Parts: sequence; structure tokens; C-alpha cells
Amino acid sequence: MTEAAEASRCTPGTPCWVSLMVHGLGSTEDFYADLFGWEYVPGPEQLGRYVRAVLDGHEVAGIGELPPDAHLATAWTTYLATDDADATAESVRACGGTVAVGPLDAGAAGRVAICSDPLGAVFGLWQAQTRLGTRPHGPGAPVWHELVTQEASTVGKFYEHVFGHEAQAHVTASDDFDHLTLNLADRPVAAVHGVGRSLPHDRGPHWLTHFEVEDTDAAALRVRELGGRVVDPPREGLRGRQATVADPEGAVFALVRSRR
Repeated sequence: MTEAAEASRCTPGTPCWVSLMVHGLGSTEDFYADLFGWEYVPGPEQLGRYVRAVLDGHEVAGIGELPPDAHLATAWTTYLATDDADATAESVRACGGTVAVGPLDAGAAGRVAICSDPLGAVFGLWQAQTRLGTRPHGPGAPVWHELVTQEASTVGKFYEHVFGHEAQAHVTASDDFDHLTLNLADRPVAAVHGVGRSLPHDRGPHWLTHFEVEDTDAAALRVRELGGRVVDPPREGLRGRQATVADPEGAVFALVRSRR
């Protein structure tokens, strides 16, 4: 993550939070505590059993427990900042997306909604009660967010219209590489990667959260030792050495050793 992106992290349209709903809260807490060094504090009571992960005194993510009768797959959700969750939700609908939950109040945290874009990728809206401060960075913190979808340009227009992003194509020597960077005020805040038929059938279009680690290969190995799995092994990517992994309940996320 660049310093420019970090500085814009609280502006509307910028990824500002990540959360995970799971079936076993305690075992999931243990997994991420071992992998990333997270500690936990209680979250908003309105959300049921929910904790906030803390790293070096900064809140970095939320983890909640699903009701016992919920037969849902677990997945990390990226939240995009907004100054008006209700107005943004209406814009989501008007541009062909879906609002599945909310907007609703989440206590002192503010107002939230769960939406999906026209191709089905789920994301959240967060209207913070107070302006967010500087987001944490370093090992164990989310440092980048990428939408993995069938085709980048069409869905990129949705995010441009709803959030004011400026989509910039990533120029490479290959015409087969379908990749957009989403900018705000000329600062990169997220990306869209079109993978066509390579899109995983078990997940469909999805936002992928990248967590920074000191050593991608060692972290991927630790994921296996803790009962998770490696989806895509460590490799060199646009933002450093990265790997795609899943926790023991199947929630997929990325590990990246950022270039500094």
C-alpha cells in the first residue's frame, strides 16, 4: 500500500474496514491471533457475538459469529467508506447492484449496509459515526483490496458511478491481462482484476483482502499448520510476493509482503 493510498483511506469510496462472519468464533480468533498476532476487544452488541481485532493498539478487522442455523459460506467482506449510507445504497440500486442488508445503525460504529455489485461481488458500506483516523499498517494489517471478477471494465464503471472512482487500466505487454486500478484524487485505493473463465466456481466474483506479512512463504506454511489451506502458492505479484490462502472455515484472503 502506498502512502498516498493510506492518506486517502477515510475518504468516501475508500476501503475502510474488513469483517468476517464465521460459525466458530473462538477457533477463528485463535487462528488469526497465531497467524497475525491479533488481540481482541468486544464489538457492538447490536451485531451479536462480535469482536474487533486489535494490532499494536489499532483496530484492524471485525469477526462475528453466525447464528447456529445459518448455513452460509464464510468470506471476508470489504467495506467502502461513505458519508451517507442511505444515499449510496440508493445509488447502488440505481446502477444495477443489490442492497441485501440495511442500511442500519451499528451503535457507535455508525451506519452500515451489505451490498453486491451487478456481477454479484459482495461489499459493505460504512458511514462512520466519527471520522476514521489513520489506518494501521504493517504485518497483520489489511493493506490492499482487489475485486476479482469476470471482466474489469464493465463492473469498474459501476464503482466509478457509485463511489466516484477513476478507473485506470494497468498497461502490460500482454493484452490478456485485464486489470484496473481504482483511484480517488489520483491516489490508488483498490483494484479490479478480470479473470474471465478462471474465476473460481465456488466463489464467483469477490473482493479479496490482502494482509501484510513479513515473509509470504513462511506465513503460507503457517496457514497450513493451523488448519487452513493454500489456494494459490506464493508468487511475485504487482504489489510484492503474495499468496492466496483460506482459513479453516474456508474464508479466502491474500498474504502479501509489500515492497517498501
